[in-house]
Amino acid sequence: MVQVSPNPTAKRGEVVTITGHCGGGEGLKAVVAGMGGRPVLENIRILDANPKRFLAKATLAPEVGNGVGPVMVDCGEEAGVTLLVTHV
Repeated sequence: MVQVSPNPTAKRGEVVTITGHCGGGEGLKAVVAGMGGRPVLENIRILDANPKRFLAKATLAPEVGNGVGPVMVDCGEEAGVTLLVTHV
């Protein structure tokens, strides 16, 4: 399970929080967001990799426009995805 807040996000450069659990995975290994080689999130920081309740922070990229994009997490043996809506 993955959640991003605030979602939708409204400002380029806004800091978002990524939380969730790994559903049996080892712990949060990475957060990936973007499509076609264009990042949606920058400065991704894993603050707590706990598989039962992970926490990460990231900044909405300055080039992002209006739209929807995936935010994926790698928990080792498990993965999760949610959608981030942007209105800038």
